[in-house]
Amino acid sequence: MGVFMLDLVMMALGALRFGIGQTSYQKLTRSAEFRWEQVDRIGRYPSLQFMGPGAETIQLSGVIYPHFRGGLRQIDLMREFAKNGQPFLLVDGMGWVWSRWVITNIEETKTHFLTDGAPRKIEFNITLKVYGQDGDGLWF
Repeated sequence: MGVFMLDLVMMALGALRFGIGQTSYQKLTRSAEFRWEQVDRIGRYPSLQFMGPGAETIQLSGVIYPHFRGGLRQIDLMREFAKNGQPFLLVDGMGWVWSRWVITNIEETKTHFLTDGAPRKIEFNITLKVYGQDGDGLWF
């Protein structure tokens, strides 16, 4: 029995799945900050003190054609998921565990409407931030 493309998952955030048969993203942007604090010194240039990693952000951008696959409520389901206010484990389709992340923003743009007002195209951006769990001294 073979694996169907509809079963492939590009990334999972807890129970929220992004993939070919579900909500699919076409662009992943990841940014990381690193905290350097300035220490002023008399008669010399200030020095910089490394304070550790800062916020790490991922933005997933994609297009949904709801009448082709997945339906009209995919973004609404993301919002309900985000309203839980919980960090979720992020795992990509290659098996890499990216630690725990939270949803901080969801944007959608609906276009190409049918006569009943249903969009034929939904563009979305979902922003995730790393949770920064305390306790065990690990960076994830």
